[in-house]
Amino acid sequence: MAKESFKLVAGNKKAYHDYFIEEKIEAGLCLAGTEVKSLRSGKCSIKESYIAIENGEAVLHGMHISPYEKGNIFNKDPLRPRKLLLHKKEIYKLFGVMQKKGYTIVPLQVYFKGSLAKIEIGVAKGKKLYDKRADAAKRDSAREMDRAMKEYNRG
Repeated sequence: MAKESFKLVAGNKKAYHDYFIEEKIEAGLCLAGTEVKSLRSGKCSIKESYIAIENGEAVLHGMHISPYEKGNIFNKDPLRPRKLLLHKKEIYKLFGVMQKKGYTIVPLQVYFKGSLAKIEIGVAKGKKLYDKRADAAKRDSAREMDRAMKEYNRG
């Protein structure tokens, strides 16, 4: 079996900063032709986007796909809501998680798997300010230890 190609289009580092990601799920994206072409050229942003369950469907809001230059009349609205392709069981599971207090569903990255546009979504619980400070302190201490080990190994 041939190895499938994986091309990252957009990532959401802010999600890892603002939330504890408890579970990751891969979903398909329902896109128009010009949107796919624009995605292939890497013109996409998911920083301020979120996922809602509406009428039994998972819908991605706030994802910005720049209009395709050669698309003229076929271009869609860059911020239009986009349907996510998930199994019904997965949608029900996500809906159940969203009912819990403090949980939300955020997009983590958009990528191409073979020729298909995919999005990785995460079930996330919001971080408090002190959690963010603790993460920053842990990162800083790890950086200091790495520097100290480099100095120690050099001399």
